[in-house]
Amino acid sequence: QVQLVESGGGSVQAGGSLRLFCAASGNTYRTYCMGWFRQAPGKEREGVAIIRTNGGDTYYADSVKGRFTISQDNAKTMLYLQMNGLKPEDTAMYYCAARWCARGARGPPSSSALEYDVWGQGTQVTVSS
Repeated sequence: QVQLVESGGGSVQAGGSLRLFCAASGNTYRTYCMGWFRQAPGKEREGVAIIRTNGGDTYYADSVKGRFTISQDNAKTMLYLQMNGLKPEDTAMYYCAARWCARGARGPPSSSALEYDVWGQGTQVTVSS
């Protein structure tokens, strides 16, 4: 099964930028939906940005549209999240996650954390005002 390791988190001022990295290893031949989720203290884990490795269809939470961009390398072993215009409300633990997706599936992938069965350890993002 694929293993995921996140990195790139840190502490920045409001309006700043960060780029998160998710390295995938193990069984990377299967078609996956992969993406970023976040969870702040006292809040539910929410889907932030998800991408289908087969086709590239994406999902973005309304709160991050226009500010965050998800992408992957050609080998599909590295997932990125470019975060611009960061706000204090973006402060959270960010997790990389994956689940199997059908090769022929199209449209925005699911943003429900309950449907993802492989998770990284998380990387903390803190945005101060």
